[in-house]
Amino acid sequence: MKTAITVVSALLFGALGMAPAGASAGPAIPAPAGLTSTDVSFPGFGGLTLHGTVLAPAKAGTPRPGVVLVTGSGAGVPRDHLLTEATEFARQGVATLIYDKRSVGYSNFRRSYSELADDALGAVRALRARPGVDPAKVGVWGLSEGGWVAPLAASRSTEVAFVIVVGGNAMTPIRQQLWNETSSLRREGVSGSVIDHGKRNFTRLGGDAGLFAEAYFDAEGVLARVRQPLLGVWGARDLQTPPEDNPPLFARALRRGGNTHYTFRFFAGADHGAHESPDGGVTRGPALAPGYAELVGSWVRDVTSGRLPNADAPTPPQQDDPSIEAPPSAWWESAWTQLAAFVLFVVAFTAYPLVALVRRLRGRRTRPVSRWARLLAGGGLAAVIGVFFYLFYLMAAGRSPDPGPVFAGRPLPWLALQGLAVAAIAAGIATAVAWRRTAARVPRGERVRLGLLLSGGAVFLPWAFYWGLLLP
Repeated sequence: MKTAITVVSALLFGALGMAPAGASAGPAIPAPAGLTSTDVSFPGFGGLTLHGTVLAPAKAGTPRPGVVLVTGSGAGVPRDHLLTEATEFARQGVATLIYDKRSVGYSNFRRSYSELADDALGAVRALRARPGVDPAKVGVWGLSEGGWVAPLAASRSTEVAFVIVVGGNAMTPIRQQLWNETSSLRREGVSGSVIDHGKRNFTRLGGDAGLFAEAYFDAEGVLARVRQPLLGVWGARDLQTPPEDNPPLFARALRRGGNTHYTFRFFAGADHGAHESPDGGVTRGPALAPGYAELVGSWVRDVTSGRLPNADAPTPPQQDDPSIEAPPSAWWESAWTQLAAFVLFVVAFTAYPLVALVRRLRGRRTRPVSRWARLLAGGGLAAVIGVFFYLFYLMAAGRSPDPGPVFAGRPLPWLALQGLAVAAIAAGIATAVAWRRTAARVPRGERVRLGLLLSGGAVFLPWAFYWGLLLP
């Protein structure tokens, strides 16, 4: 499933987008007012040297708590991506380490949360060794993808004193991504089978083919092994992570492991990263949500002083659409099965007109059993290729899809594909009926051509149902 299928699926899912081969230090960060800025380097997974900056209050005092910030998805994300958070947390009295994310071993199709967790633990050790930092009070903070990585790091080391997740997920990455993309389509007025069947099955096809990195990461299993106190923060207008579905999943997983020391908080009007948003989560403002930095500062001081919360989880905000499970494909819908069906369609639907062309060039003409056969061949092939190209187009658009004109919740391109599917199936039935009526007069070669065509049409029927072409 990692060879031929990967090659074929890669053509459908886009360029590989491989990351640079090395890690280099980003530009130095000047000290914000009232803070110190110190560059550090430390080893991550595989001995790769990572570079970062520690921001801390300039005023000396008793050793203070510290936190390592783990960023979201993307290769080589520079440390200044989280400069706002680091600055505000440091002003709350928490020494904060931000670092340049690795690019080595990280791409669109290949990443390891285990390796990223080892990078984070390397940063924890570097921060624990800093003068003025209490080594017993250093924790990890994770944003988005970091919300999977930070708990994994904490589950592996007692050196981590606490965990903070922002826009975090206790569900599988493929379920979160599916919600992210389908919610974007729903905001464009799309509903029905293109979302419920087409988009969902296309996303699962990518996971099945190994083209969705960490698609089925066991987030709940990791959280069940976390023993440290955990603060979960979600923006009420988070458009990337389901803010209503995830908190109960976090609570369930933590309680399963016997951990009741968690606090959940929600910020009205804030986006995925708990920043202010002027337009309901679409655009990220430069400022953190009011009270967010203060919450982090006070919560860290409390838990590192022994004042642990006890299952503090208010009712989460309502999200516009529910997320749905996206389990691995069964054998009958797997990437191998889809590839086999695709090959059959190409062969069956192209062989019919190609044989006719060859006969014409040789001056041999055979009266077709039914002119409907041409519609089955042309309409079936166009529907098959069109479905994959259209769903790939929607996937590539990410959070900014343009599905085309929408009528009653159905994009015009999808309606056209549904029309082709219906026409192809009707043509297949008409062709089969015509063949039955004239079976005695059909030459052997024509029977082979028709048999192949109708075999493709027979498989096309359940295939079209699976992809939603025959559903409202």
